[in-house]
Amino acid sequence: MRLTRIIFVLLFVLVSGGAFAQTGSIRGFVYQKESGEAVLFTNVYLKSTSHGATTDVNGYYSITKIPPGTYVLMVTYLGYDTLQETIVIKANDIITKKLIIEKSSVQLGTVDISAAKQEKKRKVNISVNSITPKDIKKVPAVGGEPDLAQYLQVLPGVIFTGDQGGQLYIRGGSPVQNKVLLDGMIIYNPFHSIGLFSVFDADIISNADVYTGGFSAEYGGRISSIMDITTRDGNKKNYSGKVSTSPFGSKLLFEGPIKKSTSPDKGSSSFVLSAKHSYLEQTSRTFYTYVDTNGLPFSFTDLYGKISLNAANGSKLNLFGFNFSDNVKYQSLSELGWKSYGAGSNFVIVPAASPILVRGNFSYSSYDIQMKQEVDLPRRSTVNGFNMGLDFTYFIGRNEVRYGIDMLGFKTNFEFYNSVGRLIEQEENTTELAGFLKTKFIGKKRRLVLEPSFRAHYYASLNNFSPEPRLGAKYNINDNWRLKMAGGLYSQNLISATSDRDVVNLFYGFLSGSENLPQTFTEQDGTVREIKHSLQKARHAIFGVEYDITDNLELNVEAYNKNFNQLTNINRNKLFEDNGDNALRPDYLKKDFIVETGYARGADMLLKYDHKQLYIWAVYSLTFVRRWDGFVEYAPHFDRRHNVNLVVSYEFGKHRDWQFDTRWNYGSGFPFTQTQGFYEKLTFQDGINSNYTNTNGDLGIIYGELNAGRLPDYHRWDIGIKKKFEFTESSVLEVSAGATNLYNRKNIFYFDRIQYKRVNQLPIMPSVSCNWTF
Repeated sequence: MRLTRIIFVLLFVLVSGGAFAQTGSIRGFVYQKESGEAVLFTNVYLKSTSHGATTDVNGYYSITKIPPGTYVLMVTYLGYDTLQETIVIKANDIITKKLIIEKSSVQLGTVDISAAKQEKKRKVNISVNSITPKDIKKVPAVGGEPDLAQYLQVLPGVIFTGDQGGQLYIRGGSPVQNKVLLDGMIIYNPFHSIGLFSVFDADIISNADVYTGGFSAEYGGRISSIMDITTRDGNKKNYSGKVSTSPFGSKLLFEGPIKKSTSPDKGSSSFVLSAKHSYLEQTSRTFYTYVDTNGLPFSFTDLYGKISLNAANGSKLNLFGFNFSDNVKYQSLSELGWKSYGAGSNFVIVPAASPILVRGNFSYSSYDIQMKQEVDLPRRSTVNGFNMGLDFTYFIGRNEVRYGIDMLGFKTNFEFYNSVGRLIEQEENTTELAGFLKTKFIGKKRRLVLEPSFRAHYYASLNNFSPEPRLGAKYNINDNWRLKMAGGLYSQNLISATSDRDVVNLFYGFLSGSENLPQTFTEQDGTVREIKHSLQKARHAIFGVEYDITDNLELNVEAYNKNFNQLTNINRNKLFEDNGDNALRPDYLKKDFIVETGYARGADMLLKYDHKQLYIWAVYSLTFVRRWDGFVEYAPHFDRRHNVNLVVSYEFGKHRDWQFDTRWNYGSGFPFTQTQGFYEKLTFQDGINSNYTNTNGDLGIIYGELNAGRLPDYHRWDIGIKKKFEFTESSVLEVSAGATNLYNRKNIFYFDRIQYKRVNQLPIMPSVSCNWTF
């Protein structure tokens, strides 16, 4: 209660201070004239003053605490004419202004640099990468169609485990510890079984913020990272679309106005529809027979639709839905399929007489995965539920306050048999409720930026309350040097249906946090502590430096430590049922889950050059990840010590209608458990009547020390080249050619112990594709 009072007093002081000041405010949205689409992250400022702001993911800007007077309002954005408009500010007035900018034939590169530099000075921006479709198109596209999954693999701190069934591990966190949001809706599995593709259409992404650690209190329920993806609205002026095809699959995008935007003082509505389908399973029998004569066993279908209703003042309501599916059929081995669907809404409200911006969302999503195998018993996992949120942002000059609530309810249903045939199952309903407060303070000399925040998260099904203070800070040494840091406490309830010790596992199910845990845990120093809760918890500490070497060349270095002070892992060693008959058995032989601790430590270095036709992105990551299960310390299978990504993109030709892209990736070897030997494993299924002298046993494996070995290193070179043919301003044909794994490197996927043979990742896979934008 005391903390709540402090928060309300702080809000009252901030709001009151703004209310009694004899100043005015101007706010609104910035849109492109051609399509009516919002313009993100551009400068809006009053000419010859220090008053200004940067638009957010909705194109919204707010400039407050402006002394009364007459000003020239300006908008500058790369590739667009500078907008200038005279405005009159009166005391205590709130002006709402919708701004429309037009494309220009003059390229003002310095304007874009200025906007980016101002953004760096005003925000902490530690351990976050903001991705746009323009960025995604710089990476060579597998099958000719850019995909978010391929871009995520080149981010600092991101480890990708394979082309087939690969998952992303972000700074030592497992996939279940990464929260993925699509327009505020939770997506439980964003990647297809062939790890080159995500479920998202890159052409409808407006912005994607990837937080690799140290994120503020507006995000919760995960202990490693956040991926917040925003889709754009459909074209408000004209009907348009895109059709593309390649040996990997095809795509159709169609968008347009429902009610056209005819003038800035009137509302509008629009739609966008996207469909992707893979037919690699069929085409690979012709184009890639050298991989597998039966064809590559992957197929998927992704559908997404969105309707946007926009009011005259910029307030809007979005309605959206999706249906994603994935299927894998390995001949005589296993059959896996998952389906994911959902629907939701979000809104932005600009109250007429209040300086507060109101945002909210409500959605429902479901994910179901099943796996059938020739040898092992089947597995199934289902998670479905709703999530909703409501938040308010108050702008006070250069500073701001944001506060809100989140609510989540989901159901998990899980069935799994471990290696000794013991059933592990769970069916549970879970509810979570959270509130957060986030503030931003910029010092008078604009050198110090502070972003303290606090999250109060209550897990109703576990009756556990988690207070989570967090802090981000930046110090601008000068125009080119900046120091930054972030840290805080994090928690989550959701756990994975697979073990972090599994090297290859296409089946990725979900469970709610279980109370079927050991009662005590032995630390590495031998001390024994009581297990008091069922949550997974972590502490983050991150320090970094930014240096603008030149106007177009920047260096970013960050060092981090994620301390996982409690993790929950499925118990692979369960032998007995947890009942009265086995009361004297040790917990690690009868509990469904085990408790672990661990850490992830490392450093990431990013060097970026972006000027005119040339784009260079160079990343080096150094990582150390460890887990302790109460008995042994081990390196999880994604503990890659060194990881390098180099991306180069170059536009050329008289009209820059040619583009060459290349990416080279190097990764040191993953840990694995070596095989020490084999033996004949007798089951004695007839008890004392079993005749071991003439019974044929199974093949038993004697394992070495857990993950003490290292697989060979990994490297891959991808290239792509594109040519655009512009028939009219709105009709463009793009033809592209490229190859994945150009020099046909035999990268190891895993080692089959039973057949004693090496299984490799995908070999060289060339492709030609074309797409038509209309």
